[in-house]
Amino acid sequence: MNALVATNRNFKLAARLLGLDSKLEKSLLIPFREIKVECTIPKDDGTLASFVGFRIQHDNARGPMKGGIRYHPEVDPDEVNALAQLMTWKTAVANIPYGGAKGGIGCNPGDLSISELERLTRVFTQKIHDLIGIHADVPAPDMGTGPQTMAWILDEYSKFHGHSPAVVTGKPIDLGGSLGRDAATGRGVLFATEALLNEHGKNIAGQRFVIQGFGNVGSWAARLIGEKGGKIVAVSDISGAIKNSKGIDVPTLGGVINRENANDIKAKFIIEAANHPTDPEADEILSKKGVVILPDIYANSGGVTVSYFEWVQNIQGFMWDEEKVNNELKTYMTRGFKDVKEMCRTHNCDLRMGAFTLGVNRVARATVLRGWEA
Repeated sequence: MNALVATNRNFKLAARLLGLDSKLEKSLLIPFREIKVECTIPKDDGTLASFVGFRIQHDNARGPMKGGIRYHPEVDPDEVNALAQLMTWKTAVANIPYGGAKGGIGCNPGDLSISELERLTRVFTQKIHDLIGIHADVPAPDMGTGPQTMAWILDEYSKFHGHSPAVVTGKPIDLGGSLGRDAATGRGVLFATEALLNEHGKNIAGQRFVIQGFGNVGSWAARLIGEKGGKIVAVSDISGAIKNSKGIDVPTLGGVINRENANDIKAKFIIEAANHPTDPEADEILSKKGVVILPDIYANSGGVTVSYFEWVQNIQGFMWDEEKVNNELKTYMTRGFKDVKEMCRTHNCDLRMGAFTLGVNRVARATVLRGWEA
């Protein structure tokens, strides 16, 4: 199922459980602003090349908008819209003072040299610098981008607005990036998994885990789960899979669980470390089988939570040590799970709807309090 259709479906189910009126429901769905710009750069061979840059700013009722910038040749507007909306609910579930956004440039970064990528990033920043900002919209890395991309955005933005390290997160440590950011999403998955298992009278030690997707998040989650005594029996990604029933020594894929394979899944618990990995049809099949699914908008919120910590450190001009970052992350993830469970009890719903009702309700309350409802 299309990511936007699935996200809208979950939002509408949550809105119905919360009893939101139709005008407020409609205003919460419509993006605050959609930006599209042409970025023309000289290539290394002297020819000119044009690319389309974009930014979907979904909601800012609870604070500055927050979300990644991706460089990818096939940019699906519906998917970007869905991801921007998901960031709105995710930051609200995490209870950090942000809204949601998403954006990027339609390009294949593998076809561009480092100097071409730098020129493209700087031109894109020139086109949107007055629409992003420390208290307006704070970008971060995503698919095809990384700390170096954020460094270029920071530098170009600072030419217009003065030194502004808090304008992006996921920066290199030397430019104000936070310790612990690289492992943050995977570590958040660990804390989320611990919270879920504790709820069921279990702990990580001795449990068997299968990791689907072995990029940054999957590899960190596997390593950290292994350190806690969990047994990783299989890992897989787009290049293949390895399996070992005795355990693998361990020193991003969307829509991977669908109605075709949901019946074959034997797991008791599924932790969604990626965005939108489970189709709604698969959700229903798995629920009927008694499988407990910890949804993406809570389970993978560790990354944006530590991005928030980075932003706070930059604004204060006071950097934290890694132990403080990790301890604060555990506090947020543990409290987040309790908040989700409370909504599950209030509305007699599963964890996905518990998370969506929590996020949507917080945004709706902020919208009404600010007098923004239609």
